[in-house]
Amino acid sequence: MTDASGLPQSQVSSTSTAEHRDAAPASVRVAVITVSDTRTPETDTSGQYLRQELEAAGHQLVGYRVVRDDAVEIRTALVALAREASVVLLTGGTGLSGRDVTVPVVESMLTKSMPGFGELFRMLSYAQVGGAAMFSRAVGGLIRGAAVFAMPGSLNAVQTAWTGILRSELGHVAHEVERHGQPAGSLPVTPRTGVVGAGASSSVSRSPAPLGRHAQGDDSDERGGRR
Repeated sequence: MTDASGLPQSQVSSTSTAEHRDAAPASVRVAVITVSDTRTPETDTSGQYLRQELEAAGHQLVGYRVVRDDAVEIRTALVALAREASVVLLTGGTGLSGRDVTVPVVESMLTKSMPGFGELFRMLSYAQVGGAAMFSRAVGGLIRGAAVFAMPGSLNAVQTAWTGILRSELGHVAHEVERHGQPAGSLPVTPRTGVVGAGASSSVSRSPAPLGRHAQGDDSDERGGRR
């Protein structure tokens, strides 16, 4: 199949992708959110890994937070950091246990989904852990004009997502999201808490546990490996 220029469609698509990558920014504004009941900024190996890799690649870390496995805390962090960053990376809470609430929160806020991220992550994971890859619900998409990628909390899984997908595509993603702008989207009202001001988004913080949060326990991402 050819297009109007007479070139094969596959060649046109490849050329277009290469042009977009060439136009992509070398430095992207990125925020990192770790979802865990047990980790702190000092023990968050997955978050530390992403921060180091982002800095080494020349990207700008505009925010980093460790929040508990709680829908309100995750949503509040996402709303605040999506205002500051072009890309938000989340680790943790993507498995099947009762405390894993990252995915439903992210999905409820998406204005556009990016199913290819989860598909690629599970494909790469299958080569490493076999059928256990099906337990991961890694998800990607757009929230308030920022690209958001939620991945499992284990260091091995984060390394897989970074080296296999994100490292080479962050600039490309930012370019695609921003080159024609995004339609304004609305978010569900969260009555229990307000949006954190932009000034707090660049700090390292752990939000206090709200009433009614899940019981304390070991992080399911550590117990389940790639969840």
